[in-house]
Amino acid sequence: MTTVADHSAVELAIGGMTCASCAARVEKKLNKLDGVTATVNFATETARVTFPASVSAADLIGVVEQAGYTAALPTAREAESGEPADSDARMLRRRLLVSVALTIPVVLLAMVPALQFRNWQWASLALATPVAVWGAWPFHRAAVQNARHGAVTMDTLVSVGVASAFLWSLYALLFGTAGESGMGMAFGWLARGGGAEATYLEVASGVTALVLLGRYLEERAKRRSGAALRALLSLGAKDAGVLRDGAEIRIPADQLADGVVIAGSSAVDTSMLTGEPVPAEVGPGDAVTGGCVNIGGRLVVRAARVGADTQLAQMARLVAEAQAGKAPVQRLADRISAVFVPFVIGVALVTLAAWLAAGASAGVAFTAAVAVLIIACPCAMGLATPTAILVGTGRGAQLGILIKGPEVLESTRRVDTIVLDKTGTVTTGRMALADVLAAPGVDSAELLRLAGAVESASEHPVAAAIAAGARERLADVRPSSRSRSAPRLPSGLHPLPDVSDFASYPGHGVSGVADGHAVLAGRRTWLAAEWSLTVPPALAERADEAEAAGQTAVFVAWDGQLRGVLVVADTIKPTSAEAVRRLRAMGLRPVLLTGDNERAARFAADAVGIDEVIAGMLPAGKVDAVRRLQEAGRVVAMAGDGVNDAAALAQADLGLAMGTGTDAAIEASDLTLVRGDLRAVPDAIMLSRRTLTTIKGNLLWAFGYNTLAIPLAALGFLSPLIAAAAMAFSSVFVVTNSLRLRRFRPG
Repeated sequence: MTTVADHSAVELAIGGMTCASCAARVEKKLNKLDGVTATVNFATETARVTFPASVSAADLIGVVEQAGYTAALPTAREAESGEPADSDARMLRRRLLVSVALTIPVVLLAMVPALQFRNWQWASLALATPVAVWGAWPFHRAAVQNARHGAVTMDTLVSVGVASAFLWSLYALLFGTAGESGMGMAFGWLARGGGAEATYLEVASGVTALVLLGRYLEERAKRRSGAALRALLSLGAKDAGVLRDGAEIRIPADQLADGVVIAGSSAVDTSMLTGEPVPAEVGPGDAVTGGCVNIGGRLVVRAARVGADTQLAQMARLVAEAQAGKAPVQRLADRISAVFVPFVIGVALVTLAAWLAAGASAGVAFTAAVAVLIIACPCAMGLATPTAILVGTGRGAQLGILIKGPEVLESTRRVDTIVLDKTGTVTTGRMALADVLAAPGVDSAELLRLAGAVESASEHPVAAAIAAGARERLADVRPSSRSRSAPRLPSGLHPLPDVSDFASYPGHGVSGVADGHAVLAGRRTWLAAEWSLTVPPALAERADEAEAAGQTAVFVAWDGQLRGVLVVADTIKPTSAEAVRRLRAMGLRPVLLTGDNERAARFAADAVGIDEVIAGMLPAGKVDAVRRLQEAGRVVAMAGDGVNDAAALAQADLGLAMGTGTDAAIEASDLTLVRGDLRAVPDAIMLSRRTLTTIKGNLLWAFGYNTLAIPLAALGFLSPLIAAAAMAFSSVFVVTNSLRLRRFRPG
């Protein structure tokens, strides 16, 4: 729990919610309290509540319980692990598998007369009873709880439909003629004159199995919630070495701290924080962040912030707050069912009363009423979203696009601004040798060979890029020009000479002896100050151009003379410019958002055709930048790949993570682009919009068919068996419509 001014904030774990309308009801109840502001997230089953001193956490829990749900403060263990309870998911899966196994023979016996052996109806009763009672128990329980609080949901209609079909079948078997030996099922269009001679067990079990399937698919998507926070919290090292009373000991990760360097110098990989591939050189007096990786020398750091005050912990809170602040999207089916469910029940009751008032027998009246309930059972409604999601996500997986849930799809429809991270999204995120400029009279191959040799002995990312670039560019050099002392490498890579007397100067450069030459590689200021070497004007001009573009210039000298400059850069992906053009063609406004400096950001933006640039942003700054765009009325999508992007991805209306990025970014996003190709961003938005259109078409059919079929059933023109067949056809139509997504083509 946190306290700000005279208000406190708490996150409650909410139990018992079965649909988005449940979350809306809990949120409405909490917000009725004076001074309370609540946001309930159905996906994560949590409520983030801000409340005044006059209200206690116990009051909030009491309000939720009075609404028919459970609420509790997360325990320390749950808050630490973030792992969702999986017992409910296992039970749901068990109900689904058992129900499907029992339902298949029931449906076959009812629909295929050739399979109807003597007294088959009693076998169907034995098979259907566990499904209608035990399998549908979650729906029955939810319907009773909702009724106690004067509410109806999709669970109510499922429960009433299943119970009506099962109880009438039981009546027909025990008190009607349906239980007689040799009874056969036959299709009939009209409800008049019948009812007690047929069973509707296939309806009771089929509805249960189909709705359980939709509920199980929904539960699988919900279980992914909260993984962003777990991935973020697990990023830091598992332990670290610290000095206490002059002795170095290891401490667990939860004791990692931000601090200030008091001794030593090294290169520190801060990509977890900034997302940029170039490491930061640190020395005495410089601040370092807990969880970043020391890739060079030994550092002695004085702890300044520990536990919840560290920057990593603050980033974790940013992700949690951004996720909690994203209001759950109400499912279209649940929105309409708030009116549809009580309407259908009312129509069924009116049908029963009208037939009785007209002098019809109780069997005919009840048959017509049951037909109304059965034909209105929401099988198609329950399948409308998950089947389209399954097919859409399956096609997306083939294209390298992972869609995490239906709420994502509604976001894609409204997006008008796309924010792109630079490193790893627009660019490759890896340092590479971009240019080689030799001094007059110096062979470029020799420059690469000697510089690559001495840099190959260093672990620094810039050095590794130079060594790798040298091996690749020299691959076609004649074998006679290769050093005899060089080791053999795989085909396609040029061996580099062995190095002796290697020395590293953190923050400055390296030195060593290769092929008898004393080689230096590093910053120009270091070469000038420590080795009294003068940079030729032509090389200095090229280095200035490179640094102005955000690239890194490494000067190389041997035997007392400066021989050339190597330019290392994070290269732009070849498909990024095309992707930006496609995004513009879709009516989206591209914005480049990066933790890199303004010059490097502007260079990358110009190369791919982006006009608006926001540079120099740390994680909190990226969240603020996205929030400012949203406050200006923009609906924002963001594509990123780093830990530093995770909170901003969660804050955005639509988060897209490059699959080549970190787990934290991937789990915080709504869409994951496995390919790492920026062209997947417009592809993902197009596929998501197409899937949303399919879902809307499915729902339109589901409700439209009910609108037309319910009057026919109420007037007695449809028997319950025909109603069940119509309901089944509606489900088949929904599935078939969803399968059209398999033909989606990108571009």
